[in-house]
Amino acid sequence: MKSIKYGIAVLAALATLSSCNENDFLKEEPKDFYSPENSMETSAHFQSSLNYLYNRIRYQQWELDPDTRFAFHYATDFAFNATDYYKAAKLNDYKNVMVPTFNVPANVWKQVYIVISNANVILSRLPNAGSVPEEEAKVIRGEALFFRGFSYRMLANLFGGVPLILEEVPAPRRDYVRASREEVYEQIRKDLEEAVTLLPDIDAVKDGKISKQVAQHLLSEIYICLNRNDEAIQTATAVINHPAMALMTNRFGSRANEEGDVYWDLFRLNNQNRSSGNKESLWVLQYDYLNAGSKTAYNMPWAIIPYYQNIQITAKNEAGADVKTTAFMGVTDAKGGRGVGWIQPTSYFFNTLWSKGSDQDIRNSKFNIIRDLQIDNPASPAFGQWMVKDGYYKQVDSIRQWFPLITKFSRVGNFPEELYQVDATGNPLMTPFGEHLLINSANSNYKDEYMFRLAETYLLRAEAYIRKGDLANAAADINTIRARANANPIQPSDVDIDFLLDERMRELYGEELRMLTLCRMGKLAERNRKYNPKTGLTIEDYHNLWPIPYSEIERNVYATLEQNPGY
Repeated sequence: MKSIKYGIAVLAALATLSSCNENDFLKEEPKDFYSPENSMETSAHFQSSLNYLYNRIRYQQWELDPDTRFAFHYATDFAFNATDYYKAAKLNDYKNVMVPTFNVPANVWKQVYIVISNANVILSRLPNAGSVPEEEAKVIRGEALFFRGFSYRMLANLFGGVPLILEEVPAPRRDYVRASREEVYEQIRKDLEEAVTLLPDIDAVKDGKISKQVAQHLLSEIYICLNRNDEAIQTATAVINHPAMALMTNRFGSRANEEGDVYWDLFRLNNQNRSSGNKESLWVLQYDYLNAGSKTAYNMPWAIIPYYQNIQITAKNEAGADVKTTAFMGVTDAKGGRGVGWIQPTSYFFNTLWSKGSDQDIRNSKFNIIRDLQIDNPASPAFGQWMVKDGYYKQVDSIRQWFPLITKFSRVGNFPEELYQVDATGNPLMTPFGEHLLINSANSNYKDEYMFRLAETYLLRAEAYIRKGDLANAAADINTIRARANANPIQPSDVDIDFLLDERMRELYGEELRMLTLCRMGKLAERNRKYNPKTGLTIEDYHNLWPIPYSEIERNVYATLEQNPGY
């Protein structure tokens, strides 16, 4: 008690002294280090804070643990986990794994609210930063509003209603309550509508920066969520008709003189940004090799390319004896680098999806989905033969070692030079078929990646037309995408939400965060049961929303954070 009284007495004395002293000599005024009082004053300070938000989005997509970042893609109609041999594991066992104590929803919740919290700091401090020019302040506010809206969109799509936090939180709180899903979407709408008025056009920003058209693209999705389909159509149209935007329909970029097609060009090294001539890109996550600010590259190739380098086959030699060898000399650039087959796309994606289109659909061409490989190990009697066509794949583990290769993540020439194997003279080692051998660290993309591109804007507008009942215009937008892909046109009678989801997969496979799309539409359980041979066995309708993390409910002791039904 004595120490408490003493402490109070000291505070009282200091308060009296402070109130009597006009010089306020006890107040610290940092001059040579940053503090909460002086770290948000200049344009450079706010730009640094915005850079952190860009970094956190890359972190969510590229650096979170594999279970978390790949949950945006697998356990959907697109793919399943390919690591379980003996019993269902990870989200293949959806009912028993996707529970309130599962680390994946907790990780997503935490990381997304980190972005929201930091965006709120920018928005709260900016009005008091008198040294920031007015025009710069507008853009800073627009970007911060966008990131807050983008983040709440992720939460609302996955969890439904969540706590809405719109101010800087200076001290810990434990009294949060959930807003409704519609209230969250309404707040996103407000944020994005204002951001659209503040952000510059896309042709006036640097590669990777948020622009007015990026905000409009996302706003069109939010209008759909609010059943404001006319506004969704109008907003998407503003993006589509902007003179700086266009679908890429002709060969372009760094590899245009090689055999390939325009869809293949979209995913080659250095072709993602507008500075490469790509008018289709909207928002591209930036990666710089060996730049500490970029940290690790996106390692989807590691996850979604099969473990082909370990394939062993048996073939008869000239004497008729069986000889067992590896099928391939090792990891090569033409096969996409080092894969481990962590994620396997569904048979629905590899096969059924394309039967609804055209054999000429370039998104399914040999350049974009490799369905057979030529055995390149000279020590094998099967050297030069085809693994699938000549029947050798029947000897191979089809869970991890072999399924078709998706090349949009990486292929020939997309790797830094030091990842190539070299001989004694320093020249790259080659397979007999002209593929570069790589070292085993070649498991990432090492290139920029799309978050949004114009093809999706067309498909968002088509969705709004479908929900409005205008199937003719919906078919016209879908056919614009299909025409670029050289796929057969469709008729209005072909169009519904499921066809739209199919077309999104054909165009955006591996790019879009498929889990967000299916949860937003309430189609996750249905599409899994139809098309995912693993997850579909256990998923229930209530899984169309993820569980509120139990850790958040438990620490929120001064109010009730309601759990989603079914959990």
